[in-house]
Amino acid sequence: MVYICHMQNLNFPSYNFRFKNSENKVAIFDEIRKKFILLTPEEWVRQHTIQFLLQDKKYPKSYINVEKLIKVNDLYKRYDVVIFRPDGALFLLIECKAPEVKITQETFNQIARYNLTLKACYLMVTNGLNHYFCQMDLENEAYIFLTDLPNFSNNQFHK
Repeated sequence: MVYICHMQNLNFPSYNFRFKNSENKVAIFDEIRKKFILLTPEEWVRQHTIQFLLQDKKYPKSYINVEKLIKVNDLYKRYDVVIFRPDGALFLLIECKAPEVKITQETFNQIARYNLTLKACYLMVTNGLNHYFCQMDLENEAYIFLTDLPNFSNNQFHK
C-alpha cells in the first residue's frame, strides 16, 4: 500500500522515502536511526538533509549521527544531524528547522554557541527552503559563509 505524503516541497533534489501509516499518523523511515519517525515538518527537513548528505555529498552513513543529546554549558541540548571524521572529531553540525521557521541571525548564534563546545569545522542551518553553510574559524570564534558544503571526497574531511 502506498501512503501519499502531503508535506511541503523543499529546496532539495527529489528523494525516495519510505512511509508508514500507524494510528492515523504518518511516519518516515530514517536510514541513520534505522526506524520510522513520526513525520513532522521539521522531520521532513531533517530527512531531506540526510539524503542530501548521503546521495549528493556522498558522506558514508557510518559517519552520520542524528538527534543525540549533548551538554553545552551544563545544559542538555539535542543536535539534529552531525557528521564525524574518521578520527571521531566533529566535521559538520546541522540545525534543521521546520519550513515555516525563518532562519535569522539568532538561529545562527544558537548553533554557533553549541559549536563553541563541539568545535565542528562546518555548520549548516536549513529550514528546507533556505540553506546556510559556513566554515568555522575557531581561533577567532567567527564563521565564514560558503555557497555549499564540501563533498566527502574533499580533503577537508580527511584532515
